[in-house]
Amino acid sequence: MLLPLHQPPAPAPRQAGVARLDGVAVNVERTPVLRGVDLTVLAGEVLGVIGANGSGKSTLLRVLATLLVPASGTGHVLGATLGTTACSAVRSRVALVGHTPALYPHLTLAENLHVVARLTGVAAATVDGALETVGLAGAAGRRADRCSQGMQRRAELARALAAAPSLLLLDEPHAGLDADSRGLIDLVTDRVRRAGGACVAVSHDRDRLHTLADRVVEVVDGQVRATREVPA
Repeated sequence: MLLPLHQPPAPAPRQAGVARLDGVAVNVERTPVLRGVDLTVLAGEVLGVIGANGSGKSTLLRVLATLLVPASGTGHVLGATLGTTACSAVRSRVALVGHTPALYPHLTLAENLHVVARLTGVAAATVDGALETVGLAGAAGRRADRCSQGMQRRAELARALAAAPSLLLLDEPHAGLDADSRGLIDLVTDRVRRAGGACVAVSHDRDRLHTLADRVVEVVDGQVRATREVPA
């Protein structure tokens, strides 16, 4: 059973830029992956990024997570300039939910989340509440390697809920979730945006992404192109 969260505040106006990339290029093992990317992520929005497999979508997420330094161009995430020590100070405000769940296999679901909570200063009760929200309270004591992919994905979403990030990055967000759990993506993104943060979701599933996002861009040959905006 999925439980609702407490009512969040009204959405923040979409003026402030949570992240901005100007002419960013990224090489992976000397191979150009992103080229001349210009992109602004606004507070209070869900930005969708569509593109074929291998187009550079996941690399773009890693740049926004401050995990990759551009080969050229400039970027700012939550006020920190990419490639500087300032990025370390904002990483706790960024949550990346990858395509493959990143859980310690021999720890329980609860233990996995509590490890991160202790590192980021999140209260234990917040973690327990997040697990309940995503319907995992009864499985909190189960080892991650004994959980289905769908349960692991829900645990990742619970971790994002507990962290309350200012920037939430989702790689193929609906992968591994059954029909009854897909509403969790809307729940998590809505909570972040209503708190004044922003979400970026990448996918190759156009229909699902257009339903989730306020604005959609496309990555083609390592470049970002605007495709569609939804009126406010």
